Amino acid sequence: MKKITKSLFPAAGYGTRFLPATKSIPKEMLPVLDKPLIHYGVEEAINAGLSDVNLIIGRGKGAIEDYFDKNYELETEIAGTPKEKFLNPIRDLIENGIFTFRRQGEMRGLGDAIYKAKSMIGDEPFGVILADDICYTEEDSVMEQMKKVYQKYGVSVVAIMEIPKENSNKYGIIDGTEIEDGIFRVSKMVEKPKPENAPTNLAIIGRYILTPDIFDILEETEAGTGGEIQITDALQKQAENGKVIALKFKGKRFDCGSVEGYIEAINYFYERK
Repeated sequence: MKKITKSLFPAAGYGTRFLPATKSIPKEMLPVLDKPLIHYGVEEAINAGLSDVNLIIGRGKGAIEDYFDKNYELETEIAGTPKEKFLNPIRDLIENGIFTFRRQGEMRGLGDAIYKAKSMIGDEPFGVILADDICYTEEDSVMEQMKKVYQKYGVSVVAIMEIPKENSNKYGIIDGTEIEDGIFRVSKMVEKPKPENAPTNLAIIGRYILTPDIFDILEETEAGTGGEIQITDALQKQAENGKVIALKFKGKRFDCGSVEGYIEAINYFYERK
């Protein structure tokens, strides 16, 4: 079984729920306290050993590239002052990660964004982190928890959480058989079903470990819900062969793609600062 060293960050979306701010600022750069959303996800990936960081971006997302690069003017200006220590968190990521960027070009859904990374990932398993979702855990990060599941079962892994069933039209929903406490062999995945059509209340969040055969499946996947290529549809093909595991992760997840979840995350981390 190949070791997972690569992570993928689809970061090309428009962030329309945060307009007008995201007209000129990438949503991934919105700050939660003193770090942008994308920082939390990359930190989680690198700390889990996925230090080969690949980002799919779009037009107007240059600030993300700049963030993971040196700023010589700023660093020279504050060198040797008490303010220099504030750069330590991003310096640690830059020193410990390898960063590669590619443009998605046309917004055609999460599945398409992942497919665009085929040449970056190659024939290796990889982790996918959506920066919209910040996860707080007391011990192992969500990606570390998922790695342990992958190392045991050797198939794609999705992180799930229980939601009120009336919110099922906002998530990909799984159905399956619980094979260990909190671990399910997935038999069915449905993208944003109406509550009356949802098979369970177990929703996929923005953390995945995918095996490389997902690229061949995505290549044949047609546009689905919302006219976009959905990663859920591709994962369903794997699930039909018993090759998807769902993990009910330990921790707390914040949907920072919504204003309410974003404010909740800010308050939560501020209280623990």
